[in-house]
Amino acid sequence: MFFNSIGYKMNKEIKFSLVYRDMWQSSGKYQPRIDQLERVAPVIVDMGCFDRIETNGGAFEQVNLMYGENPNKVVRAWTKTFNKAGIQTHMLERALNGLRMYGVPKDVRHLMPKVKKAQGVDIMRSFCGLNDPRNLELSVKYAKEAGMISQAALSITHSPVHTVEYYMGIVDKLVEFGADEICLKDMAGVGRPATLGRLVKEIKTRHPHLKVQYHGHTGPGLSMASILMVAEAGADYIDCAMEPLSWGMVHPDVISVQAMLKDAGFLVKDINMDAYMVARKMNQEFIDDFLGLYINPGNRVSTSLLLGCGLPGGMMGSMMSDLRGVHGAINMALKKSGKREETIEELTVQLFQEVEHIWPMLGYPPLVTPFSQYNKNTAVLNLLNMAQGKPRFTQIDKDTWSMILGRAGQLPGPLAPEIIELAKQQGYEFYTGNPQDAYPDALPEYIKEMEENGWDRGEDDEELFELAMHDRQYRDYKSGIAKERFNKEVAQLRAEKEAPKAPATAESIALNYITPKHPDAIPIVADATGRLLWEVNFDDQSTAPAPGTTVKEGDTLAHIEASYALMPLVALKAGKIIDTCAKQGQMVKKGDTLGWVE
Repeated sequence: MFFNSIGYKMNKEIKFSLVYRDMWQSSGKYQPRIDQLERVAPVIVDMGCFDRIETNGGAFEQVNLMYGENPNKVVRAWTKTFNKAGIQTHMLERALNGLRMYGVPKDVRHLMPKVKKAQGVDIMRSFCGLNDPRNLELSVKYAKEAGMISQAALSITHSPVHTVEYYMGIVDKLVEFGADEICLKDMAGVGRPATLGRLVKEIKTRHPHLKVQYHGHTGPGLSMASILMVAEAGADYIDCAMEPLSWGMVHPDVISVQAMLKDAGFLVKDINMDAYMVARKMNQEFIDDFLGLYINPGNRVSTSLLLGCGLPGGMMGSMMSDLRGVHGAINMALKKSGKREETIEELTVQLFQEVEHIWPMLGYPPLVTPFSQYNKNTAVLNLLNMAQGKPRFTQIDKDTWSMILGRAGQLPGPLAPEIIELAKQQGYEFYTGNPQDAYPDALPEYIKEMEENGWDRGEDDEELFELAMHDRQYRDYKSGIAKERFNKEVAQLRAEKEAPKAPATAESIALNYITPKHPDAIPIVADATGRLLWEVNFDDQSTAPAPGTTVKEGDTLAHIEASYALMPLVALKAGKIIDTCAKQGQMVKKGDTLGWVE
């Protein structure tokens, strides 16, 4: 036995968790089907190195509904093998937002852990994107009432505000609530290793009964150093991935993590490499089946540029699509004012710098979903407005305003005086109440709907829960529309993949930025891949806005049903819609032109 530089015994046991759900979610849109999960589960058990498996949560249930499967049957089948093997299962939930991107009624949040515990899930990992303890209190309470282990997560980022002392203030509150464990959710991988080590050491010193689990993405390349530092400081569990979905924007591979910690003197389980290779082959098989149609090859690449702006790696594709969408408009504005036009590479650097610039002005919200989207959207609009000679923050969308005004929770840092003044000019009031109060109980309404439709509430009320959490997707699942759409979507993507590709030319590349059909208009560009909804209440007979429709800057023109949520598509300038070229319900890709505003 010996001690490391910060005085911790080095023969401590470190246990591993396979974040199987997040591996897929950080790579693409969908999760494996129930038959695929049932096949790979015993092989994961045979690997022999995992004490925990992340089985569900986040977007897991939602995307199962979107491709026409019953998520409750999937969760029960998926957890069964691990329950039998004595391996703990854990899920991810977003506190106030539950399993979705916006607030959830209190009674629905109360029902969730009861359902998930009955389905075989042992641990509920709960995080608030703003680290507001008020949003986490009910998560801890309801998880423990249901007999689950409550693992409360800290959304890790790096700023002058996010100090060890700041995080320990949150930890102390979580302990008061009764949390059993703490997770360091380093969603962008920007947590600095030494700081994370000090944080874990302080948690273990002040609250030695707490288990600590580290979850770090590999985007900017710090996660392996962070794993070593938190392990030395006393962390108990490390989240890992496996090939072909490790590294890049995802998570470190368990083989490398195990080898590093074993060399450092920690007690770690051996890996059955025969089983690892079988599971690896299965993962590739699932990718070749249909999941690869939704995986962005760019997710295989890491970039240190993420350290400056602090955005999660999964945001890179969205950011580049946004830039392609406004590139032509920015260059038109620059040209009119006699300035040099910018390349897409120059705009990329400017966007990183703009995110870095406005982040403290907006109160240093940890850049995790959905707050990463809000900061990115504001930065893109700022670049466009400044190119047009307008000041920053000329346009702020309603969701970002909701964050600014405190409706999602308390921001970690103070708002810049100009943001406060802008809110006053707009006539907005700041909200100081508990965010949960804005979402009254709703289960009686959903029970009534199920009774009227003759729908069974399901074992342990699991079908009722699914309707209440993802009502629109659940209705589409029950009607069969979801399965029909998914099959069409897969067929379309396969056809596009197999179609011969014309070589890229300067002209064809330019079409991504400004189309010759309406060369002087601002294109409406998809900033996500998914189903286009000109109207949020999905109706395949609905149509796009008619030519001549007047819009204001920042107006929501449409939504794109992406993997995580409905992503709003806003007007980049005031004017009139002169044309559209995409239909309601059509599958669109990031960067596609959908219409034009003049």
